[in-house]
Amino acid sequence: MLAGLPYQAYRDGLPEKRLRCKKLLKKLNACPPDNRKKQDRLLRQILGKAGSNIEFFTPFFCDYGTNIQVGDNFFASYNFTVVDCGPVKIGDNTMIAANVTITSAGHPIHPVPRTAGWEYGIEVTIGDNVWIGANVVVNPGVHIGSNVVIGSGSVVTHDIPDNVVAVGVPCRVLRPVTEEDRAYYYKNRTFDIPVEW
Repeated sequence: MLAGLPYQAYRDGLPEKRLRCKKLLKKLNACPPDNRKKQDRLLRQILGKAGSNIEFFTPFFCDYGTNIQVGDNFFASYNFTVVDCGPVKIGDNTMIAANVTITSAGHPIHPVPRTAGWEYGIEVTIGDNVWIGANVVVNPGVHIGSNVVIGSGSVVTHDIPDNVVAVGVPCRVLRPVTEEDRAYYYKNRTFDIPVEW
């Protein structure tokens, strides 16, 4: 499965691994919001690798959890869903808005192998300093570079290079991220207070 080869999800101990994850997710998603220590402990039991200073607004959903890596200073908002049949690797300082789905899983186009239960997982990677807007879907095999903004509602079906704003269905590069962008917090609105970088 993790090698990107076809597999059947009901074999080879995979149902047991998904059940383990579901039990941990139930505990995480029911955890009191003011108990950050317990949330952090559960997240580290679910995820394959987690950096320092991570926060997930629950509910959070995934298949296995152990195939997910997140870097330092990671934030995910409500209803973050990761279908981690293949590895999902996310860098440092990345922010995920509400209702984002990252799926490394897919199924054959032809109905015969698909209904026979064959599927695949292809690695997804996301660089450092990325902001993924609300309701974005990231498809299997996609690599998103560093310093990228993905606009809300986008469907990312192919690789996105470093240092760009990308939007749409399918997601395409809109423009580069420039030094001029530093002065603005929203569209043409500049920071009206002294800001130290």
